[in-house]
Amino acid sequence: MAVLHAADDLLLEVGYAGMTMKNIAERARVSRQTVYRWWSTKAEILFEASAGDAAEELAVHPSDNPVDDLTAYLEALVRFLAHSPAGAAYRALIGEAQHDSAVAGLLAAKDILGESARAAVERVLRSDADSRTIDQATALLVGPTFFWILSGRDPDQLVARERAEAFLHEVHAGDIAGRA
Repeated sequence: MAVLHAADDLLLEVGYAGMTMKNIAERARVSRQTVYRWWSTKAEILFEASAGDAAEELAVHPSDNPVDDLTAYLEALVRFLAHSPAGAAYRALIGEAQHDSAVAGLLAAKDILGESARAAVERVLRSDADSRTIDQATALLVGPTFFWILSGRDPDQLVARERAEAFLHEVHAGDIAGRA
């Protein structure tokens, strides 16, 4: 756990490029051998730290109102991507994945955002929706917020409830089901 916290702290202090396995070990007060016993790269450490926190930070307890559920999820997504240390780690990994195939593979192996969004989407789509339809709806739900944050726009300008209502309108209008 100390290694995961050390990686989060260093990311915020020196950025992804400035982090090394050596300074992660020093910050965690463990040997480099200990770090390398569990992780091969700093990306693996950040991913593990981010994935664990994301599961907690993006979990939304269902209610009887789909708009409220989707709004709560989108608000959690904004907090995660724009304000959370785990979200900062995830954003750093997304950037690194653009030119490091090993990091891209790591992210592809476990879709942190997709899994959390899928749970929210499955509650509002009809029960007979196929996997492709759910994947498309998940991308439609997460995509605009993800793009907004990763392109450096002000997260306070996002209105989660409006996005949730627009998402439901598109889904109920048959846009998603019609594409499957």
